[in-house]
Formats: sequence, C-alpha cells, structure tokens
Amino acid sequence: MDTEMPASGVETGWFPISLRLEGARVLLVGGGEVAVNKGRLLLDHGAKIEIVAETLNGVVQGWVDEGLARHVGGRVDDEMLRQVMPGCRLVYAATDDRAVNRTVAALADSLNIPVCAVDDPEPSTFITPAQVRRGAVRVAISTAGGAPVLARRLREQIESWMPEGTGRLAAYMQSRRPRVSGTYPAVQDRKRVWEDFLDGAGAEAALSGDDVRADRILDQLLIEQKKAGEVWLVGGGPGDPDLLTLKALHFMQNADVVLYDNLLPKVLLERVRRDAELIFVGKQRDRHAMPQSAINAEMIRHAKAGQRVLRLKGGDPFIFGRGGEEIESLVEAGVAFRVVPGITAASGCASYAGIPLTHRDCAQACLFVTGHARADGVLDLPWDDMADRRQTVVIYMGISTLPELMAGLMKNGLPQDWPVAIVERGTQPAQRVLTGTLSTIADQAATAAVSSPALVIVGEVVRHRVISL
Repeated sequence: MDTEMPASGVETGWFPISLRLEGARVLLVGGGEVAVNKGRLLLDHGAKIEIVAETLNGVVQGWVDEGLARHVGGRVDDEMLRQVMPGCRLVYAATDDRAVNRTVAALADSLNIPVCAVDDPEPSTFITPAQVRRGAVRVAISTAGGAPVLARRLREQIESWMPEGTGRLAAYMQSRRPRVSGTYPAVQDRKRVWEDFLDGAGAEAALSGDDVRADRILDQLLIEQKKAGEVWLVGGGPGDPDLLTLKALHFMQNADVVLYDNLLPKVLLERVRRDAELIFVGKQRDRHAMPQSAINAEMIRHAKAGQRVLRLKGGDPFIFGRGGEEIESLVEAGVAFRVVPGITAASGCASYAGIPLTHRDCAQACLFVTGHARADGVLDLPWDDMADRRQTVVIYMGISTLPELMAGLMKNGLPQDWPVAIVERGTQPAQRVLTGTLSTIADQAATAAVSSPALVIVGEVVRHRVISL
C-alpha cells in the first residue's frame, strides 16, 4: 500500500513509503461513508480491518457479515481504543466528527501507531494519496493533504491514459527478468533491452496478454542488442517544461549521459532520468565552461563507449544552437545521431509575451539574427535587411550589445520611435517584458538590470501586443 509519512525530524512535507498490509491489523474508526472509502482501499490491499463505530452503514455491515472486517467496538472512548489499538499496523480516524478524529489521532500517536485523520493532515502522521492501480503497478498522487480535489482530478487523468493491461505488462517483465539478466549481467545493457522492448511491439504484445509473441520479440532483442552508442540533439524549448515535445521527453528519459547548456532552466533537467550522468557544458559570454571542440569530443567519446548521449539545448538545436557544427563532427566520427526540434525562443517568448510576430497589418516577414559581436567587437549584421519596416526582427543574444544594435538600426533608416520589446526569461514564471523604442530601450534595460536569457523583438508588431487578463 502506498502511503506518505513524515520523515524523521522534518516538520513540513511528507516522505513517501510503501507498506505491505497483507494480513496486517488496521483499525478503522467510523462506520459511515467516510469509512467506506478508506475501507475499500484497505480491503484491496488485504488488510484485516477492525472497526469501531456505534452504527454501520449498509456497505460496512456487509463487510462484517461476509467476514471481510470485524466490528470490535461501538462507542468511541479512550478505554476501548486503548484495548484495540495495540498491535495495529495503522489507524484510520474516519468519522464525520473532526473532534473525535483528532482524539483518536492523538491517542494513536501517543502509542507510536501511524494514524490518518481523514481530510485533516495536521494531526495525521501519514496520509493516503489517491491511487491508480493496474495489478502490481500503482501510481499514487498526493498534495500532502492540502488539495484532495486536485489529487482526484489528476487521478482521473492518469486513469484515462494508463492501459488496462499495464498490470499484465509488469507481470510479464517481472517473470522474464532472469532471462534478460542471464544474457546481460551489466545493468545498463539490461535497461536498454527493456527500453527497446517497451518502445517497440513487445510492450503491445504483453499488454494484450500475447506472451508467445512478446517472447519472440524479447528473444530477438537479446540476440540483436547493439552496444553502439548514439547522440540525440534535442531542443528543450524556451523554458516552460510544458512546451517539451513528446519525443524530447522520451529521449530525456532514455539517455545515459546528458550534456546541457548554461541557459537551460533547472526544471527541464528534472525531466531527465534520475540515474543519467549530467555534464554541464554551458557557455556564457566571455567564459566557456567547455569549448565547442571539447563538447564535440565529449559527445563522441561517450557514444563510442556505447552510451546514449543527450545533447540538450534550449530552444531549437538548429537556430543559433550550433547544432549544425555538432552533427558535422558526429558524421566525421561515424557516430549515429538523431535531431529533435524544439520550440525556438522567438516563437515561444513572443507568444507568451502576447506579441504576434507576423501580424498581417504590419509584418510580412520575420528575420532572426544573433546579437553576438565578432571577436574584434564588431557587429557584422545585415543592417539593410534588418531596417526593413515591413518585417519583424528578432534578436537572439542581444542584451550585451543592445546599445550598439539599436544605434545601428537607427543609423540604417529606422526611426527613433520604432517599437522594441525585450522578453526576459520568456515562458518561465519569472518572465518580464519591457517595451520601448529604439532610442529608449537600452537605458530601460540597464535600469531594469535585464540579463540573459532575453530576446529582443523589433517592429510594429510590438504595438499589437495583447496582455491576457
């Protein structure tokens, strides 16, 4: 049974554990609808339920009549509870009277018996999360007792997409573990076999109960398992983890090694499998944690060692992400690779800021440029193209050279009052949007201490910005 219990010495938060309740005595105080909900859960886990309640509703009485539960007491009082509580694995205070539940909880706590006062986390020493169960597979959803309706809604969503045969799949995989481990003693090799099985037709066969076909597929994987590594260049999008593509998330969960950049939000790394090796290769202005040539070499080294390497980048790998340079090095080294596009910053940040990049009234084109200066400090940009008033210009990495960029656009024909917006940390909770003009935006950014990651949007579309309520 999945429960959540406080970690020792921790006053806030809950520590998740699993309990085996098969045959264990559990005291259920209450005989009404509240008790029914908890009783059903306990029966599902094979607990021996002992009930204390003055009256039992029809469902609870049915359990007693069928021998599924035992009615051990009526009136809830201290003397009677002290007689029945010792030896119980858990106690549920499930009456419709909060004061009574708290009295039961205090007594159980004094006897060092884990107790749950239903819908009242304060006196509880554990809480029971909402659960989705498919055989041995159980998913528990908890809000630490703070938002049970939200937990129930999440449970409904999980119920809708978890196949009914998931339990069969888990049972199949458990029964074939000796076969896989006997063939591949190394943990990483076994993981790869099972991941390939789940990603292919094997999982479908096991879900449907066709173990013969599943065995054929598994045996083929055991014979053909390749130890050659691979590199996945994956775009993580502009920051909001909900903007990850399904394929990006899939590769993040399958990678053995992850090379990630400086501007990648930490929340995205939380989507990576827990046991993956994380290698920071981020580049900052004037300070490279790892030069590009070393990044290329690191990818190749891990791939040739048989590992699946995730090169995780913000935005899209092929839009100012140096993805082209990286795949050229992989091709030269003979390393297999795949590319997963991501939502680029221009699209994601503009949308979250309410700026339509190609509004039909003022922008027939959208130009992406980088604001990075050359090594000698010169901005070598297509100024004539950028100064076209019929388009939107989106400048990546332009904060450090913002005064020069704005001056260059004015010098090449755009008026001083031409609209400009800066979207800092776009799509993230800390997103800020500054709007101004070519002549004012640099001072505004300096005053507001704008820092990377930030995107500069130049054009009349900024005047069409819509702020949602």
